[in-house]
Amino acid sequence: MNFTLSIRVASTYHMVMETTRRRFISTLGIGLGGSVLGGCSMAGGSPLLSSAQSDGPSEFRAAWAASVYNLDWPSRPDLSPAAAKSELITLIERLRSLNLNAMILQIRPNGDALYQSSIEPTSAWLTGSMGSRLSWDPLEVAVTECHRRGMELHAWFNPFRALAGTKFASSSKHLSRQRPEWVRKMGAHIWFDPAERGVQDHTLRVIVDVVKRYGIDGVHLDDYFYPYPKKSGTRRLEEFPDLEAFRRSGASNRDAWRRSNVNRFVKDLYSSVHSARKSVKVGISPFGIWKPGIPAGTTAGLDAYNDLAADAVLWLKNGWVDYMTPQLYWGDAGEQSFSLLLKWWQSVNPRGRHIWPGIDVTRERGHNSAEISRQVRYTRTLRGAPAPGQVYWSSRQLLANRGGVASMLTRSLYSGPARVPKCPWLG
Repeated sequence: MNFTLSIRVASTYHMVMETTRRRFISTLGIGLGGSVLGGCSMAGGSPLLSSAQSDGPSEFRAAWAASVYNLDWPSRPDLSPAAAKSELITLIERLRSLNLNAMILQIRPNGDALYQSSIEPTSAWLTGSMGSRLSWDPLEVAVTECHRRGMELHAWFNPFRALAGTKFASSSKHLSRQRPEWVRKMGAHIWFDPAERGVQDHTLRVIVDVVKRYGIDGVHLDDYFYPYPKKSGTRRLEEFPDLEAFRRSGASNRDAWRRSNVNRFVKDLYSSVHSARKSVKVGISPFGIWKPGIPAGTTAGLDAYNDLAADAVLWLKNGWVDYMTPQLYWGDAGEQSFSLLLKWWQSVNPRGRHIWPGIDVTRERGHNSAEISRQVRYTRTLRGAPAPGQVYWSSRQLLANRGGVASMLTRSLYSGPARVPKCPWLG
């Protein structure tokens, strides 16, 4: 995920993602000063409390758990199946101990699978080698263990990232090897071209397969549609290499054509997921600023509308999502205001979909517990969506108690469980 507010920050974030944070120094077994965040024993498979969805106020409380670069889970790509499973269960239990009621687990970071799949190869972030045999099913475990605790499990897919760097060789089963004509290289990464209908059809097939075979509660996409470009001011220093496809299309405006490609995918995703299983929620977490200058006074080095081809306002207007999680990773002191942006997002929500903002608790942002407390409380004051909610980036940082945020949540704002809000339009 890219949570930049300027090109300078974007470059820093990518550097951090691709170098210093390659390896996750596991914190899963470390308690926080004897609080409820300590580890748990799963011996004997004893039943746990499952009250989060039936008791308390209606509020979505979730955290992202990223697998790419081993950011959150698993901590390393060479863990034994037993160790990886133990880490996963401990992660879920520790999130539950914060009175969270959902986890958003990345199961397709780059055209691969952190679950049993006959369509795509096993992820190297899990096994150390793409396509290796998987002797257990992490997604089945995640769904089961979340549901035992009254939590939802939302499966997080990256639709168009093919390979995140070159650390791991691709499998012969990987789509980039099977259909190289659908692949484009930009920067250090390999991408599937969203303009290729075959790419979209393949990705939808992957997602619908998961919806049909697993008891997931949601399908989740992040902000990566077209990749983040390097920029100088408002000028792009690189373009996604799709000029040939653009010329074939007969379209006159390249950015608008790209948006039409992404819009078609989002529309088809929503209908495909609900055709497969009506109750499964579809959520997207776009970059927090739709366009620079909107709302008034907001600045951004990135133009998500044009640079990423992400027209999140259209998706809300047409009801192509059940919840939107704009990444609002700022305070209120600068030219990007959490409160102003959240209020704006709710104002462009004519169908009354859920707006559950992404909140950053990482060291890079430097947010302390007082700032996060204020943001959570603010989400509870707005009435432009059915029920409040918050999603935290990231699980590891949240559980490490950065800035005392986790302790603050359990002590006050999340002192008891909460019900996952309903989506009445789903019936």
